[in-house]
Amino acid sequence: MSNNKLNRRRFLAVTGLGAVGLARSESRAGAHGAREIPERKFYTVLSCGRIGVKANFRESVDLAGKYGFEGVDPDPGYFAQLSEDELKRLLDELKSKNLKLGSAGLPVEFRQDELTFSEGLKKLPAVLKILAKAGVQRVSTWILSFSDALTYLQNFRTHAYRLRACAEVLKDHGQRLGLEYVGPKTSWRSQRHPFIHTLSETKELIVAIGTGNVGVQLDSYHWFNAEETEQDLLTLRNEDVITVDLNDAPAGTPLDKQVDLSRELPAATGVIPVKVFLDALRKISYEGPLQAEPFNAALRAMPREEACAATAAAMKKALAL
Repeated sequence: MSNNKLNRRRFLAVTGLGAVGLARSESRAGAHGAREIPERKFYTVLSCGRIGVKANFRESVDLAGKYGFEGVDPDPGYFAQLSEDELKRLLDELKSKNLKLGSAGLPVEFRQDELTFSEGLKKLPAVLKILAKAGVQRVSTWILSFSDALTYLQNFRTHAYRLRACAEVLKDHGQRLGLEYVGPKTSWRSQRHPFIHTLSETKELIVAIGTGNVGVQLDSYHWFNAEETEQDLLTLRNEDVITVDLNDAPAGTPLDKQVDLSRELPAATGVIPVKVFLDALRKISYEGPLQAEPFNAALRAMPREEACAATAAAMKKALAL
């Protein structure tokens, strides 16, 4: 994940080959001559944090360009160090390299106690002001799919209240918030009270928040674990989707044994119907960022150049399906 995004791997621990281009694919016919799938409008992002690569913003820009990605994660901490002229030159440089900025992580811890939440909320406007200057309009976060203390309704009300407060600040800065549900049964069954872990439940929370600038952060791994289909994705519009993570699942692991923090690179095993997932994004004309988030030990152990090359190759393979 990006440097400013609260890390789910860390949170859960505390609480219990050469350059590969990613050129846009052309419009193509579906299986057996079915109607054409529209050309993709979304763009591939090298998210170093999500693949376990340690790199600062400048390094991530170089790596993204070298391996053919079309975007990078924003880094508000780095942006804050720049003068207005320096930031403008940076944005001009990204444009000259055909690189876009992806979604930023929501820098507010809303899953813990009220004091932690309120302190984070106070700091939010300053971060959003920096992101707005950089033209970043997408911010995202994830929903913890269980609670030992709160019932579903209690947890729902707490999330709606806290995320509404965040969304209102985002709205003041012209930004949108994406919410990611966590699908594996091993997660939402791990404590006394299961919580949101499907797209339909996430939509209900978005309605309850009611600010008009909240959508979903999709992840093919959670979509698969929630046993959802293409039709579920086609209920969304482009403006409903803030950002998208693309992954595959380990082979030989039953669905009810899949673990959130053990995944594979896109199209690595074929367990997840990645083509169906991506074609649905094309059909709804999704225009935002797409990045791999495999939480994969073997990938994290690679030298960073090899890890970026492997990720680029996986994304290219998935997009060519």
